[in-house]
Amino acid sequence: MDEAGSSASGGGFRPGVDSLDEPPNSRIFLVISKYTPESVLRERFSPFGEIQDIWVVRDKHTKESKGIAFVKFARSSQACRAMEEMHGQCLGPNDSKPIKVFIAQSRSSGSHRDVEDEELTRIFVMIPKSYTEEDLREKFKVYGDIEYCSIIKNKVTGESKGLGYVRYLKPSQAAQAIENCDRKQPSEFTSFDKNDNRGQEAISKRLSVVSRVPFTEEQLFSIFDIVPGLEYCEVQRDPYSNYGHGVVQYFNVASAIYAKYKLHGFQYPPGNRIGVSFIDDGSNATDLLRKMATQMVAAQLASMVWNNPSQQQFLQFGGSSGTQLPQIQTDVVLPSCKKKAPPETPVKERLFIVFNPHPLPLDVLEDIFCRFGNLIEVYLVSGKNVGYAKYADRISANDAIATLHGKILNGVRLKVMLADSPREESNKRQRTY
Repeated sequence: MDEAGSSASGGGFRPGVDSLDEPPNSRIFLVISKYTPESVLRERFSPFGEIQDIWVVRDKHTKESKGIAFVKFARSSQACRAMEEMHGQCLGPNDSKPIKVFIAQSRSSGSHRDVEDEELTRIFVMIPKSYTEEDLREKFKVYGDIEYCSIIKNKVTGESKGLGYVRYLKPSQAAQAIENCDRKQPSEFTSFDKNDNRGQEAISKRLSVVSRVPFTEEQLFSIFDIVPGLEYCEVQRDPYSNYGHGVVQYFNVASAIYAKYKLHGFQYPPGNRIGVSFIDDGSNATDLLRKMATQMVAAQLASMVWNNPSQQQFLQFGGSSGTQLPQIQTDVVLPSCKKKAPPETPVKERLFIVFNPHPLPLDVLEDIFCRFGNLIEVYLVSGKNVGYAKYADRISANDAIATLHGKILNGVRLKVMLADSPREESNKRQRTY
């Protein structure tokens, strides 16, 4: 923020650097005229809620405005409502050019992309296992118009896992739902059923990560940043073993629960499964890391599982059978595996695949894309997070797009598109506000 001219005139609260993204999505990014004064920004955006600070980005040498500004609100719903109502508006009667308003990307994120609409409108909730989608909709419709509700279920038994999604039409509605649920803390959204074994486990915003292969802080961040709301992560080296240890913390409990659900057992790098568990002892991060360095209980338990011959096939380490199918972790309902088409088959459709944060292994990709039938080949582009899939039938290719685009498999988000189609329009979901 060294380029930002800032004002907190009037003696009001000004957030420190560490609290700029607390609560998440409470800071908006503005593209404005270079001649717009801060007083106008304060006047036009104050009706949406409590402004904690305003930054007008200026040139280091000339001190002139660059036509970019940030406004930090006290609440996420205030920032979202400001974005919805002010995007595309003119700030004054003499302004001919409308301004642009977006939710600012978290400072801790290594990515500079815009915050996507789905991240702002979809919330993750804990619910009783007896809840239906109608119950979920009834509970959350008081906060706004709901686009859809879904409950995560066990693929084998079909029973609810006590977890679900609610997607609203507007970001401010989703933000209000999160704020009100966090404030009221109704029991049905903050605890599992008494008969649920997970209810016996302490739940917190902080997670312990253990791996039989050491990892760097950058690698840890890239894995857990898949789940929105990541606050920080730290790595602790253990001088007595080669295991990797880390602490990950999210801004809210829901994100931490989802991260544990999604990433416990995730293979990174391929062939190495990481263990994720909650930490809830009331101490700070330094104390937690010190305990992890001195207490090896988690590592010993993990070692017992990893070295158990009966678990080798499931864990897919180096000694597992070469004929074993790769394990796929996803909420997507995938068809059964089908045979690939012969390599010499003419290509009818080619798909372009984008991976975030890293490509999936080729054996996993083949297992996924061959399920739609008529797959000729799938391959990766060296050094890039992209790949291609060739199909001998257009219907199979379209089925793959419909099923996989925007979905998360083994912790990796996929974008699946026709490779040769012109990209005249953005692939992002149209705004509904």
